[in-house]
Amino acid sequence: PGPVRASAVTTAGGAPAAVDGAKAVTAHHPRPVALLFPGQGSQHLGMAAGLYGREPVFTAAVDAVLALFGEDGPAVRADWLAGASGRAPAVGIDDVRRAQPLLFAVDYALGRMVIGWGVRPAALLGHSAGELVAATLAGVVSLPDAVTMMRERVRHAVRIPPGGMLAVAASEETLRPYLRGDVAVAAVNARAQTMLAGPDEPLAEVAAALRADGHTVVAVPATSPFHCPAMAPASDAVEEAYRDIRLNEPRLPLYSGYTGELMTPEEARSPRFWARQLTDTVWFRPALDQLLAVDDMLLVEAGPRQTLTAFARRHRAVRLGASAALP
Repeated sequence: PGPVRASAVTTAGGAPAAVDGAKAVTAHHPRPVALLFPGQGSQHLGMAAGLYGREPVFTAAVDAVLALFGEDGPAVRADWLAGASGRAPAVGIDDVRRAQPLLFAVDYALGRMVIGWGVRPAALLGHSAGELVAATLAGVVSLPDAVTMMRERVRHAVRIPPGGMLAVAASEETLRPYLRGDVAVAAVNARAQTMLAGPDEPLAEVAAALRADGHTVVAVPATSPFHCPAMAPASDAVEEAYRDIRLNEPRLPLYSGYTGELMTPEEARSPRFWARQLTDTVWFRPALDQLLAVDDMLLVEAGPRQTLTAFARRHRAVRLGASAALP
């Protein structure tokens, strides 16, 4: 690898054959493994359902999560499997009532599956809702409490007026002059890949202005304006609920998208830290910078798409180092 930190990127979210290939690379790779967990926007109909009933660890983990969702669990599972068979789900996959629970279940199950291969992660990094999965696997919160946190997150998010999210091929600095009202920078994913979020009307105005100036703007699948000031009432409400949750110091190095750095024990144990994730920017790129400054890594995305893999491939350490990517 030389002086440039080299990293390899793969994904565990594809078909069973692709997972077999990922297992072969991941379980025997000489570099330490860091698991990446994506959030809102990476969901799709029937995501990773091809593993359900075929991969025992994955199946058991999904079942455990959905059982903890109580009376909502069967409906969430039914809509997930309906999408996999080409049937229309009762509630759309982009609705916060489906996207967030299913992303948590799938990310967590994929993480458990990779660990079940004998992989011992050297670090964890989650994006948005994926950070709660990373925290669960790092021992910050028990699985039942993590699901409680997710249920509270969804319960209060649906009470916020409709909004959305945009992916823009531009830097944070370029986009700041366009912001208005509650529209905010939701995530900094790469040097020229930024997400915006806000209520529907002002967000549409910002999108129109950006397109008029020649910027590439793509709507992110979301029905709630995560990571912007409009989510403040939900953030305040979940903070109260989170005070009853036992939060622990991470047992593994856990990088936070909300600070862009290694999560401290004080942050991990703070209900406010977890609650403000509904309103605060996700600094994924700075967090990835910190992670890749530590060591040469094999980055494994435990999620349904290659969302974070695509961002990581743009990182200098990956572009210039010995890298690998599996479909």
